[in-house]
Amino acid sequence: MAAAGGRCAQYIPALSKADPRAVGIAVTMADGTLEEAGDSSLPFTIQSVSKAMALAYVVETLGEESVFARVGKEPSGDPFNSIIRLETSQAGKPFNPLINAGAIVVSSLMPGRTGRDKVEGLRAFIAAATGREDLGIDEEVRASENATANRNRSIAWFLKELALMDGDVEECLEAYFRQCALLFDAAGLSRFAAMLAMDGLAPGSGRRVISGRNARIVKGLMITCGLYDGSGEFCAEAGIPAKSGVGGGIMAAARGRLGIGSYGPSLDERGNSIAGQLMIARLSQELGLHAL
Repeated sequence: MAAAGGRCAQYIPALSKADPRAVGIAVTMADGTLEEAGDSSLPFTIQSVSKAMALAYVVETLGEESVFARVGKEPSGDPFNSIIRLETSQAGKPFNPLINAGAIVVSSLMPGRTGRDKVEGLRAFIAAATGREDLGIDEEVRASENATANRNRSIAWFLKELALMDGDVEECLEAYFRQCALLFDAAGLSRFAAMLAMDGLAPGSGRRVISGRNARIVKGLMITCGLYDGSGEFCAEAGIPAKSGVGGGIMAAARGRLGIGSYGPSLDERGNSIAGQLMIARLSQELGLHAL
């Protein structure tokens, strides 16, 4: 696992203000029971955790063929904001939906004309999946991401050149920035993860949110690509699908058992929460959650 001694994300100035000592974890069981410890109710921007949520939303809304005609299902082995694989890929599309290039494509496919419209639909989907209506948007973080997005703009315009994005580039990027700036907490992440763990059924009520196949598609990509170029190491240690974000969150789904949400903004060199990785791996080992 990653060594101690990380720091909060620096490349988005607003994220660097987080308290690096904050740590929290929450677990939602299949019956909806919630167990929490530490800073589990402290709001933070979910950043790239939103990529798995947006993928679930768009695949369920448009169908998997519409999505995977424009983005692949393979690990890249590169950092989350890499451009080189997009340019050299023989497939002519991003390797997967959980790196920035693939996630921007998915954001562009969300229903709605404007970036705000697209993310309102995503917010309603997350609320339906979790029973939580309290998803705000951190406007300071959104503005900070927009102001420092030169690499993501380069990626987006290249995607437009490849005819992988419809609509206005800036509106698609606005949707991406807004989804990354959604405010949630570890407890909320654990409820969404529990829905995935139950193959698309909401914890407690058993109400279907997404199809079982779509839930498995999302989890399959999470276990292979969810922690970027640290995915293989985390899979060997924890053995369950997970998705991280540079805001410090990780959500993980143990099939048929439970969902986990963690928060710890001190990151390793790959952009993954150090505390979150350690807590989830320890929990997996103690509860026998390893799926492999």
